[in-house]
Formats: sequence, C-alpha cells, structure tokens
Amino acid sequence: MSKNIHPTAIIENGASIHPSVKIGPYSIINKNVSIDENTIIGSHVVIEGITSIGKNNNIFSHNSIGQAPQDKKYNNEETKLKIGDSNTIREFCTINTGTAQDNGITQIGSNNWIMAYVHIAHDCVVANNIIMANNSSLAGHVVVGDFAILGGFTLVHQFCKIGSHIMSAVGTKVFKDIPDFLMVHGEKASPSGLNIEGLKRRNFSSDDLDELKKAYKIIYRENNTVDEALKILDQSNNKHIIKLTKSIKSSQRGIVR
Repeated sequence: MSKNIHPTAIIENGASIHPSVKIGPYSIINKNVSIDENTIIGSHVVIEGITSIGKNNNIFSHNSIGQAPQDKKYNNEETKLKIGDSNTIREFCTINTGTAQDNGITQIGSNNWIMAYVHIAHDCVVANNIIMANNSSLAGHVVVGDFAILGGFTLVHQFCKIGSHIMSAVGTKVFKDIPDFLMVHGEKASPSGLNIEGLKRRNFSSDDLDELKKAYKIIYRENNTVDEALKILDQSNNKHIIKLTKSIKSSQRGIVR
C-alpha cells in the first residue's frame, strides 16, 4: 500500500488510485473508483459507485460521494459520477451518481468551492468556478452555470437551471430557472437586481454592465412580458445580452419573476 494511504483506509481491489493521492484514516474506496494525481481524501470519506475524480481535489472528512441516487426509480443501474480538477469539498457533503432516466451521470466541473453539508443529487450538472455555501442543496437534474454563487441554505427544486454569474441570498428557495447574471432572494426566489459586484470582480467592462442594467430593466421593470422583452433584447449584438437571452429562451420551467 502507498505510504500516502493511511493503514486503516480500505481500498477495494480494482480501484485506480494515482500514487500521489493521499487518503486519510478510515476512508473507504470502492473498486470502481478512479482518483487522479495529487488529490487529497480526508478521514472517514466513503467513495462508491462508478466514480471518477480528477486532479488536485481536496475532499475533507466525512463525505459520502458516489452513493446510489435517492430516487425510487433507481434499480441498481450502472450510473456514474464524474468530478473534475481542483475542487474543494468540505465536510459532510453528499454527492450521488446519476439515474437511467437521465444521462446516467452526475457531473461536477473544476475549481469549485463546495462547503459543508452540501447535497448534490442525481443527474446534476455543476459547471466551473462555482461556490455552494453551507447546507445549500440541489435536487435531481439541476444544472448550475459557471461562477454561480449559492448562499447558505439555498434549496433548488429538481430540473431547475441556475444561470452563470448569479448569486442567491441565504435561505433562498428556487422553483424556477434563474437567468444569467441575476441576484435572487426569498422563500420563493425573486430577482433583486444584477450581481454587479461579482461581474466587476470578473472584469466585465462598464459598458457591458450598462448594457446588462438596461436589459434587466426591460425584463423586470418595464412591465414587458418575457416574449416582449426578448423581442427587444434580440436586437442587441452584445455578447453578454445574447448569453442572457439564451439562458431565458432555454428555460423549460419558466424564469424567476
């Protein structure tokens, strides 16, 4: 056994563990798990299922990763979980594999900051550079865009789409899709402006911010229907406006209003 693996850890035959991976006391790694170089697995972590974990991840103690989905339709199909590179996953998170009713895979990208007690359910697709604060939870089939920030105790209903660069307030409950760039809050998530500070930190120009502010007014402040707002915004050539309208047009649950 590698000197990087604590002697109390249990690694089943068949698991693919890069020699540089560190695994802490009492962790259990299933035979169908692969873990790439320089990833750190803390103590008392259970990783099961057909799970692949990339490079340079830091997975803290007491996580449950790759367990069967919490879905009554699940019938022991060989579904998967894929986690990218350079993610931080803090204590007591639960991340499930996919289901045969969807694409059969739960996916987490790279450079994400996932805080304690987060739940990521079956078939979710989490992009890159997101933050999920403590106790935020994604129900099944949720899609989260790049640079999204979910405040503590944010709860997201199944099949919702969470746009890129959004931010939710603490305790937000999300039942509809959130278009790109918004801030939302409330028992029934409602828009509270653009995530201006986040966009500034990601070097959006003042001109682009001005265009997005105008677009927000058209969608949320001028009594337009969604279709009416889209007709106006479709005249813009600004790449961020085009991205915003695309996130609205792709919605199947309707957007927060």
